[in-house]
This record gives sequence, C-alpha cells and structure tokens, in this order.
Amino acid sequence: MSDVDPRLRERFAAYRAETISQIAGPGPDQARRTLRRRRQAKAVTVAVTAIVLAVAPIVANAALRNDGSVPTPAQTGEPTTPPPSAPAPTPSTPLTPSTTTTTSPAAPDGRISRAQLLAARVDLPAWPSYARNCATSDVRLRPPTHTMGVPALEDLDLNYTDLDSDGATETVALLSCPIGEASAKQLVAFDRDGHGRIVTMARVIGTAEGLDDITDAAVTEDGKVRAQVADLQPCCSMPSYWAQNQWRTYRWHDGRFTQSDGPRSFGTDPRLTDLVLTGGDLVLGPAGTDGKRPGILSLSLSNTGPVDVAHVGFAGIDQIGAMSKADSSICVPWRGGDESGATCRTAGLRAGERRAYTFHLLVDPTALNRPSVRVVHFDDQDRRWQDLTRTNNFVEVRVAP
Repeated sequence: MSDVDPRLRERFAAYRAETISQIAGPGPDQARRTLRRRRQAKAVTVAVTAIVLAVAPIVANAALRNDGSVPTPAQTGEPTTPPPSAPAPTPSTPLTPSTTTTTSPAAPDGRISRAQLLAARVDLPAWPSYARNCATSDVRLRPPTHTMGVPALEDLDLNYTDLDSDGATETVALLSCPIGEASAKQLVAFDRDGHGRIVTMARVIGTAEGLDDITDAAVTEDGKVRAQVADLQPCCSMPSYWAQNQWRTYRWHDGRFTQSDGPRSFGTDPRLTDLVLTGGDLVLGPAGTDGKRPGILSLSLSNTGPVDVAHVGFAGIDQIGAMSKADSSICVPWRGGDESGATCRTAGLRAGERRAYTFHLLVDPTALNRPSVRVVHFDDQDRRWQDLTRTNNFVEVRVAP
C-alpha cells in the first residue's frame, strides 16, 4: 500500500472510524441509558393508568347523577403555585345550597304506669269547694281509701293518648278524695317534664254541684278525653240506678281542657213523676177493753205526671196502727226491705189519674207521736224512685175529735 498517497490513507482511516461508530452495538453506558428511559416510560404509563382508573368511577357516578361537576383528584406532593400573572381561581358554586336542619327535641314520654304514679309526688288541681280539706300540694297518691282528705288513685284503668299534639303520649287518671260517705272526684292528665319527672298537666273535669260523680273515662286516637259523668253519687241507702249518666268529650285548647261534645246539663230525669198525697184525717171509734180504738184513715193520691206509676207504696201506716184484714185486698205488706220504709203496696196510677184510699186500723192513741204517711213510687221491676217534688209526697196525720 506504499504506492497509496498518504493523504488518501488518512482520509480512508477517518471514514472507517466514523462508520464503525454508527453501526457498532451499544456499550454499557448506552444500555443503562436505554433501560432508564424505558423504566421512566413504564412508570409514567402505570401512573397515567392508575389516574384513569381512579377518575373513571367518579366520572361515571357524576354522569349517572346528571351532575355536571367532576371532582378533581387529590394532589400529591407540593401544590403548584400559578404564575403571578394568572388570575386567582374562582370557587365553584354548589348546585344545591347547603342547608342546616334544626330538629326540635323530642317531647318527653308521658306514658305513666299505676305503680309509677303511686310512687310519685305531684301537685293536684283544686278540689271543689265542698272538699277544700283535700290535699293538693306535694301529694303522694294512695290506692282507693276511706281516709278523709287523702287523695286516692281510683281503680279505673289509666288511659293514654297524645293530648296536646306534641307527638308524645300523656296519661289520664281518675282521682278521688273521701268527704264522708261520698267522695269528690276529678279526672286529671299527667305528663313528664324534660327531666323525666311526673307532672300534672291539668284537670279534665271534676265533680261539682249538679255533677256529683265521674264513673268512667276513655280517650280517642286524636287526643280527646271522654268522661262518663253522673248527676248523683250513690251512697248510704241510695240505689245506684237513680243516677243519670252521660258521656261528655273534652279536648286540650289554649292550655286547658274544654268540652267539645256531649250534653252540657242533665235536666229533669225523664224516669220520674210527681205524686201528690193529700188528706190524712184519722177518725177514731170507741175504745175497747184493751184501750185501743178502731180508726179510719182517709188519703187521696194524684199522679200529676209525666210518667205512669206501676205501683205505689205507703210508708208510716204501721206506725199509726195495725192494718185490718179487710184492707188486704188493696194493700199488702211490702216485701222489699229496700230502705223505702213502705209497708203497704197497691196498684199504681197513670199520669193524670187520682185515687182515694181508706185504711182501717186498730190504733193505740197513747202511742201516737205526730204520725205521718209518705207515698213511694215503684216501677214494674219493683224498684223505688225519687219524686220530682218530694215535699208533697207526705202528709201529717190529723186525729179527728
């Protein structure tokens, strides 16, 4: 190669070196650089895939809700500060304004058992004027009692309903207070306060003049109280069937109970009539050997109505003298023993009818002590009744000279 120009050889050597460098395989440094680029590309690909997988459900949920907003994924690392020239981002306005719901505290449960009510101390509404000795302040209720002035919880079932429309239940109970052989009564509503203590809400209805008894009670689902009241409270020898009973309805209004339905007065008992007894002259005959004298007692009876009377009885005749057997056809001894005092019963009178009666007696004049006779009304069940005007049901017996 000596015949080759030295300058040509140098050019050929330079060209070969350049060409070999272009086609030679990568060395260790080149391989490391290539691997590093591939790892970086794979990391970027994995990160992008993770972000897509995280954002996809959110976007899908927003689409399903028809919600136009898509939450921005949480950033990691240091936040990027926008360049000074960029305007500050404007907060987005929620599609639905945020509201704060204020819930009133639940009303306390006023359902009170009999045992709980008997164990509590309560203040009671005032008793009627004729029972002013009955306690009202810091009262411990007792089971039914005959102790004067001590309020008691009657055996009537307690009733439960929402009386004041507060969403909670209250309790209605019948209380009594003995004032002799009878009792003052009142139907009272009880509740609990915010601390769970039993408190008196108000009186529903109480006994008063002309309203002598409360016999039953019930409540309705819409918060009303029904009370069965009576014009008489049977005691002593008074029959229970004498009382007129009515159902009256009460509701809570303006902080108290007022009557909303039912009759407001009793009026005249339609089962009663007016019997008028007159006469009473006793004519005595001559005395016998025993000093007793035959006597004739004349009476007159009218039924001024409005009710027919099935039977009439006479009380007090046996205090005047022994009845003659001749009178047994019109008057037989009364077999009742019913506190009426009648010793003789006979046929009754229709309304508007009048009848005269003559009784033949054997009288001991020395035993007469202001004698009198009284008439009694009996129905067809042999029950005795009061009279509309009791003052004209008796006469004083006058002994004729």
